[in-house]
Amino acid sequence: MSETTNATGAAGTRGRTTIADGVVEKIAGLAARDVMGVHAMGSGTSRAFGAMRERVPGGGGTKSVSRGVKAEVGEVQTALDLEIVVDYGVSISDVARDVRENVVAAVERMTGLQVVEVNIAVSDVKLPDEEDESGPEPRIQ
Repeated sequence: MSETTNATGAAGTRGRTTIADGVVEKIAGLAARDVMGVHAMGSGTSRAFGAMRERVPGGGGTKSVSRGVKAEVGEVQTALDLEIVVDYGVSISDVARDVRENVVAAVERMTGLQVVEVNIAVSDVKLPDEEDESGPEPRIQ
């Protein structure tokens, strides 16, 4: 958890601000999903469990934006591990570079933390004729 303290100075700098790991994970997850070529976040197993959780009443009806993201947040720095699934035909190295750039920019802009590393694991490639692992939408809710 990030924590900044400043005892002197303008009124806006007095006090403490803490940023939870989960906040950084959500920001990074949204920024990574914005990159063209990223099909999904997380491993196939985590996506399947997430899809089941979304179908259970009260089990988290919205997609977890932090799925596939792990953050370690210190006082002034953060490090991130991301697991992504890319679309078939894209350059994985280009997608990984774009994800890093987008995640670093979003996290640093929104939190003020310095991002020291963004490790990316590509766990799968989404083929054009593959169905999503979440399965078909239920007919009733």
